Amino acid sequence: MTAATTAATAQACWITGPLRAEIRAETLPPLREGEVRVRALHSGVSRGTETLVFRGEVPASEARRMRAPFQAGEFPAPVKYGYVSVGVVEAGPAHLRGRAVFCLHPHQTLYQVPADAVAPLPEGVPPARAVLAANLETAINALWDAAPRLGERISVVGGGTLGLLVAWLAARLPGCEVQVVDTAPARAEVARALGAGFALPGAARPEADLVIHASGQPDGLSTALGLAGFEATVLELSWYGTRAVPLPLGQGFHAQRLTLRSSQVGQVATAQRARWTHARRLGLALSLLKDPVLDRLVTHHARFDELPQVLARLAGGDSETLCQRIDYPD
Repeated sequence: MTAATTAATAQACWITGPLRAEIRAETLPPLREGEVRVRALHSGVSRGTETLVFRGEVPASEARRMRAPFQAGEFPAPVKYGYVSVGVVEAGPAHLRGRAVFCLHPHQTLYQVPADAVAPLPEGVPPARAVLAANLETAINALWDAAPRLGERISVVGGGTLGLLVAWLAARLPGCEVQVVDTAPARAEVARALGAGFALPGAARPEADLVIHASGQPDGLSTALGLAGFEATVLELSWYGTRAVPLPLGQGFHAQRLTLRSSQVGQVATAQRARWTHARRLGLALSLLKDPVLDRLVTHHARFDELPQVLARLAGGDSETLCQRIDYPD
């Protein structure tokens, strides 16, 4: 038995209570048949879901649905949470050894999962960019749910990582005019680099054929409803946890005959569900990460041992960070 397949020690980030996290050591058992051992290179922090978990805002009714694939512990805490990990396979089946892979795993330096739980990175996708995979998969599912048509005017309210990825995909549709709407003027440059226009909420283009909301803020959803044209759809990507969301469903909501619907990545979009598995959808997301323009979205990086402080900063209302990458020691 080699050193790579015997017991080993890893470090993982645990949320220990509302707005508290710490790094803990744990022992991995000897590698079993059909498993891989992955040494993490990078992980990514979900600005929406993960900060809600860090604040202790997961509703009891959603605790089961909210479980991450390799989560340990239970909500609200202590819990080991996360689902954006990129690493290198150190041990396991020969066809995977030495490969860079993506895995839906919490923040941890070394971990073991079934071999079919990792997705090899396509050639041309650097590990540091692959931390965008989960957000891009969500953006793909959102556009499947929204079903935009050629030539439509599409507004994306919320210029965070998810919103910008939605805009990037939508802007590749022939004839579509895509505008990102956000309160931060600094997002304009990134939006334009991704092929979309930009506007502050007060100057946004009205009468959109499709509006996709991804700001995570109730005011953003109100803005989205106000931008929708007659019989348009407003697709809601934000998730609010335990927060109540007041909405202006008077005014022109009924006269405009608007449709408000949700989209969530946990299920493959209805129109694709008969043919697409989660693995196939993730493979599509990874293949689209070959475009180097997407590096513009990874704006911040920090060491693994700084992760508790990073979570506190993001949960405290940080407005500058798009994608937060965590880098692991060699």
